[in-house]
Amino acid sequence: MINSINTLKFLGILAGIFALGPVRAQDRKAPSYPLITHNPNFSIWSNTDELNASTTTHWTGADHSLLGLINVDGNIYRFLGKEEASYKTVLAASDESPYTVKYTETAPNGDWKAADYAASDWKSGSAPIGDDAKQVKTLWKSKEIWVRRVFSIANPAGINELLLKMNHDDNIEVYLNGKKVYEKVGWTNTFQYFPLHKNDLNAGQNVIAIHLANSAGGRYLDFGLADKLKDNAAKIQVAKQKNVEITATQTIYDFTCGKIDLKLTFTSPLLMNDLGLLARPVSYISYNVQANDKKTHSVKVFLSASSNIAVYRPAQQVTAKKYSTAKLSILKAGTAEQPILQKGADDMRIDWGYFYVAAPKSSGAIQFISSGNTAADAFRKGTSVSTATTGRSLALNTVVPFGTVGSTAVERFVELGYDEIYSIQYFKKDLRPWWNTSGKETIEGQLTDAANAYKEVMQKCRNFNETVYADALQSGGKEYAHLCILGYRQSIAAHTLVKSPQGEILWLSKENNSGGFINTVDVTYPSAPLYLIYNPLLLQGMLNGIFYFSESGKYPHPWAAHDLGTYPLANGQTYGEPMPVEESGNMIILSAAITKAQGNAKYAKLHWKTLTTWVDYLTKEGLDPKTQLCTDDFAGHLARNANLSVKAIVGIACYAQMAETLGDTETAKKYRAIAESMVPKWIEMADAGDHYALTFDNKNTWSQKYNLVWDKVLGLNLFPQKIYDTETRYYLTKQNKYGIPLDSRKAYTKNDWILWTATFAPTQAQFEALVHPVYKHAIETESRVPLNDFYDSNTGIRDNFKARSVVGGFYMRMFADKLKAK
Repeated sequence: MINSINTLKFLGILAGIFALGPVRAQDRKAPSYPLITHNPNFSIWSNTDELNASTTTHWTGADHSLLGLINVDGNIYRFLGKEEASYKTVLAASDESPYTVKYTETAPNGDWKAADYAASDWKSGSAPIGDDAKQVKTLWKSKEIWVRRVFSIANPAGINELLLKMNHDDNIEVYLNGKKVYEKVGWTNTFQYFPLHKNDLNAGQNVIAIHLANSAGGRYLDFGLADKLKDNAAKIQVAKQKNVEITATQTIYDFTCGKIDLKLTFTSPLLMNDLGLLARPVSYISYNVQANDKKTHSVKVFLSASSNIAVYRPAQQVTAKKYSTAKLSILKAGTAEQPILQKGADDMRIDWGYFYVAAPKSSGAIQFISSGNTAADAFRKGTSVSTATTGRSLALNTVVPFGTVGSTAVERFVELGYDEIYSIQYFKKDLRPWWNTSGKETIEGQLTDAANAYKEVMQKCRNFNETVYADALQSGGKEYAHLCILGYRQSIAAHTLVKSPQGEILWLSKENNSGGFINTVDVTYPSAPLYLIYNPLLLQGMLNGIFYFSESGKYPHPWAAHDLGTYPLANGQTYGEPMPVEESGNMIILSAAITKAQGNAKYAKLHWKTLTTWVDYLTKEGLDPKTQLCTDDFAGHLARNANLSVKAIVGIACYAQMAETLGDTETAKKYRAIAESMVPKWIEMADAGDHYALTFDNKNTWSQKYNLVWDKVLGLNLFPQKIYDTETRYYLTKQNKYGIPLDSRKAYTKNDWILWTATFAPTQAQFEALVHPVYKHAIETESRVPLNDFYDSNTGIRDNFKARSVVGGFYMRMFADKLKAK
């Protein structure tokens, strides 16, 4: 029984929550706000509470700039994004042009930082330098390296603002003409800019000297100098943001722009009951304007979209063009190189296919192409002549005239679209996006269909937004409903929809910011509830490729694979080692969940032989797992993992349940008996008095047993209620400011697992007590990224991960309620 101190602590938690009364209005609605959300390549976010306080970015953090201005009677206001910083190269890094350096991997004698140091015995090498032969020109595999680069500058005084352009891995010291100008413990992953003093440059010869030390992971160095150019931001006023609202499919902003009110709506119509609409790679930006002073005003709106939305690195050359169809005016941009499906990585943006901005001709929209740093000034001056169609960081500009606007609201829209041409490589076969599986469709056709269906689609989205919020509210209350809404577009946009060569649906995730793997089973597993509710066919699309991998003989092991490769290349597992109990249990449990959601076992029957192979592995190895990884692989290997054992037991019972649905009573009895026999053994091994242990061999540990949730949700009725009562009471004594830790080892937690744990809480009050810190994290975390699921439960700062699909797991309570209602 829980002791009196823990009881008081739990009551205090509940009192604190109920004292809040109704959820107070928050300045922040999300750590990052979804704007354009389609798949891992076409995914644009705002990372500040005010839309015009920052440049919009791709989920990886790279600038994917959307700039919005409005002209009201000659007064210009910025409401969307900020003008991207413009840089002029002072000293090129390798992304712009090749260069060589002197280097040594032996600690040098003398003042190696000095401008007049000879470095005569140092080697010469081309940049970049690092340990990945595919990415670098000079290999470096030792612990330390010293690098010197000599260069000349004619007129340092002519530089506006000097910046060090740097990408390094790991710890670094940088000296300019002998003076230390930059130091960092850690790494950057991408090019970043750091301010320097131009007075430290010499007119004539200069030297940058660098010491780099590898302390963890990879090795990398590439660097240069840039001049940050002046901008015209001061000449444009900032619109006042009054409100932001996030719904399942829309993010809606309200602004005051002088004497005009503007409602700005970003709509990505991700409606899962219509795969054609879901897969159409088109989002809408809607502008609704009206006077706020009962007078009339001249209004026009400006959208500038960066061609960087179609590049991996901003230094890549792009081409752009303006053209029209019968109904649309269109701008198009893409890289000159077009390296279709030539690479896969985590921190990657698409650099093949084409980005589109389209507007109905009936709106009178005017479009033109310019360099990025002149776009806003062109609108301010009223010019609309294309000044560039090739180069770097171009701007696709659209002016939408509203004419004279009074108290009656007027609405216009533009469309943003992306044609990937080919989306996925699947076992060496290049697959087109779902909307163009035949190869006979065109992006212009998709843009036209989207324009023609605008009013209908918007109404469908509004209806769905209301329904999903009402259902979430009924299941879990306001804080839970808010979390579900935050998870909706994020989860979907971490997937791509294609059709396999075998004609099967493939709904393939990218494991964003945690390896970049494609179709990771233990990412599918937490994501599943969202898709089980709104379209179980999509969950089948998450399992089909894994089944094919085994059934084709390409993956010959008696357990399920971890992944199919590194996105977008699904050619076979690239993760370093298997997770046999984890992934086999996941695949069986999710097949059973599909059976429950669809009311039949037709899908399981298709793969029964494979499921049988996997369940037999679980019966042999699952009860007391040997040392292996589970989905929480960041925590390291673990033997005798009690929560992993739960997964095996539940998986075996799920197999029995599917056999029963198929009418195979004998098989159902056999495997049900196996699962039931394991439960008392589990209880005996895991029992630690007032809780159940993390591992069977250490009763001084504890962990969230989130895998238990399926026992409740699928009606397996394996584990006695005492376990749920005991565990929930114990968890509530372990809560930190932003949630229960994952287990007793560290303070970090996973919010998807917390919401699963909360779902099996015996009472609504306990459910809300467990959810509250997760909600608090979402609206208070310092980590301004698309909602991260792995963070410190005390500070709320992310340990890693962002923009991942696993937040679809927030919908577990709703899925449980849906099955109860059947």
